[in-house]
Amino acid sequence: MKESRRSFLKIAGVSALGLTAASNAHAIGEYFIPSGKAIKDQKVTEADRWGMVIDTRKLTHELNEKIGKACHLNHNVPELDNKNHEIKWIWEEHYEHAFTQQPNEYQSEKAEHAPILVLCNQCENPPCVQACPTKATFKREDGIVLMDFHRCIGCRFCMAACPYGSRSFNFQDPRNGLEDGKPTNPEFPTRTKGVVEKCNFCAERLAVGKDPYCVEASEGAIVFGDLSDEKSEIRKVLKENYTIRRKASLGTGPSVFYIV
Repeated sequence: MKESRRSFLKIAGVSALGLTAASNAHAIGEYFIPSGKAIKDQKVTEADRWGMVIDTRKLTHELNEKIGKACHLNHNVPELDNKNHEIKWIWEEHYEHAFTQQPNEYQSEKAEHAPILVLCNQCENPPCVQACPTKATFKREDGIVLMDFHRCIGCRFCMAACPYGSRSFNFQDPRNGLEDGKPTNPEFPTRTKGVVEKCNFCAERLAVGKDPYCVEASEGAIVFGDLSDEKSEIRKVLKENYTIRRKASLGTGPSVFYIV
């Protein structure tokens, strides 16, 4: 009898661990891919530290809208009428709002009206990760800060800690903000009421050797790559152009650079 009970508990424990791991991995799109095949059978894009350069000289309102739609549609980001409940992964800001640490009373007209794209900065020292009590937000070895929606308890400590306003809270069921209540992209998980979400640098696409949606839609305005690779395109762009980062003096180590 004791042996049977011991065997049952052992099997139950292993099963529970397996289900938890699978559930969490699916939530962040890290270990499973749309086709259902193992990642080892796919071309995986790897890096020591992912980064992005946005050339603001190439941005227009129309291009920013195209980029935003590519991201939001493919990540099932809802469109809500109440702006106070708006969910944003990537969006347009005025120069002075994006770069608050570069104040200039006599700003050039071009800079003053420049349409700047902003998103999660995938910080090297992310304050959101330090603030999260359940490890629902965590940083991978390649520098990407991700969300495990199953662990999120909706405390919003991460939102308070983020100096960039890059996180959104689902005050209502986000699926109500999708067309016909159905995901535009059935291969990416929808979220539920009471959880926080943000840009994930398209980790699910990197897992199958593809660039982020915003990069594909940017018409060359966004360069993405490994900041640790001296021979990478992104390092070449950084070497040849003057760039700034948002609130870099805070010590967060943003991985998103801007050519201005």
